[in-house]
Amino acid sequence: MTMPRAFRSLGRVVNPMVLPLARRMPPLALVEHVGRRSGKRYRTPVQAFKTERGWVVALAYGKDVDWVRNVIAADGGHLIRGGRRYQLTKPERIHGKPGRRLLPGWSRVLMALVRVNDYVEVTAAEVPAELAS
Repeated sequence: MTMPRAFRSLGRVVNPMVLPLARRMPPLALVEHVGRRSGKRYRTPVQAFKTERGWVVALAYGKDVDWVRNVIAADGGHLIRGGRRYQLTKPERIHGKPGRRLLPGWSRVLMALVRVNDYVEVTAAEVPAELAS
């Protein structure tokens, strides 16, 4: 189960308020991506968790949200978490328990309770501070 589509429009109101917090307040993070049709740059707040490969994000709003489609179409983007910037590549959608196992314990339990079954994992490399602007 994912959040009902009606909740997605709520994100348009809440996301601008969360953006300043998402840069420096883990597990919140910002995914920077480019629109696949518009070419416009976007920043979307998410909860991102470190994995051996890079980062994983639970897709509480579903696997077809624009930021995921944009990152997959571009084969990457950027993530800002805890004041650090990462180059993202090789996005992979993961369904079910294999994706949930990548989350920390508290988030794994929460995602199981709300029946979130889709995740995206990306390979990441930290961008040196002097190149991050």
